[in-house]
Amino acid sequence: MARNLEGKVAVVTGAGRGIGRGIAELMAAEGASVVVNDLGCAVDGAGNEAQAADEAVDAIRRAGGRAVGNYDSVADFAAAERIVQTAVREFGRLDVLVNVAGILRDRMVFNMSEEEWDAVVAVHLKGTWSCTRHAARVMREQKSGRIISFSSTSGLYGNPGQCNYGAAKDGIAGMTRVVARELGKYGITVNAIAPVAHTRMTQNVPPGSRQRRLERGISVPTRALFGAPEDVAPMVAYLATDAAADVNGQVFLVNGGLISRLADPAPARTIQKNERWTPQEIALLFPRTFGMDLVNPAPALPRDK
Repeated sequence: MARNLEGKVAVVTGAGRGIGRGIAELMAAEGASVVVNDLGCAVDGAGNEAQAADEAVDAIRRAGGRAVGNYDSVADFAAAERIVQTAVREFGRLDVLVNVAGILRDRMVFNMSEEEWDAVVAVHLKGTWSCTRHAARVMREQKSGRIISFSSTSGLYGNPGQCNYGAAKDGIAGMTRVVARELGKYGITVNAIAPVAHTRMTQNVPPGSRQRRLERGISVPTRALFGAPEDVAPMVAYLATDAAADVNGQVFLVNGGLISRLADPAPARTIQKNERWTPQEIALLFPRTFGMDLVNPAPALPRDK
């Protein structure tokens, strides 16, 4: 049986559990040597232990694969360089970077603390940038590479209580589009995945939230149920292969057996005139033109409630 990543070297952050572990194990099964990075923290980022990464490394080795552990935090710029250099030191190169590591500090915006905002943005957005920045230098010298980062429907579509997480995840989608254009000429592709899967980070999602999103017209292309964490890995592994050399700057939604390529932002409806609009003209035309099918995702409650 052909192994599509034979001889490749991959770094997978947040690979001790859930989606990251599924990706690391599949990449190893496909022939890649894998750096399993995981700080070993709780969902909110507290604590750290080597056990999570070590267990994933042990599982890969028992299956006949090659892997080493790394326990650095992606949110630390210098530590992110150590993550990348672990691949170079242990395996001689770096072909694939998968940015999965993340935490949650959910809170409504009016209750969110500065520390809760900073912590989530640091891990997701800065962490993805830091690892990407260091990996890009190695890959640019090689004139080849694959970078796959993780966005989220919480950022692309919006989810109450996650303005920190959603902002970081939408930022990752934007960064993916920009960095793809910066690195493409060096033979490096940069893509993103928005996963829908049962993990530690989805355990507190209210059961009725999906139905409410559907009723308000902000549903996403997805199955009725969350997929398994391991379901995300095949698309990531494909994007890491030579076969995906021309897939660049894209965002994909993956939920179980459903995979969707999400369109870049584009105008839905437009009005135009050859001079500046007045507020009164816009107010008159808006309900009958480019605002006619607008859906308010969170209508105001009656004033007496």
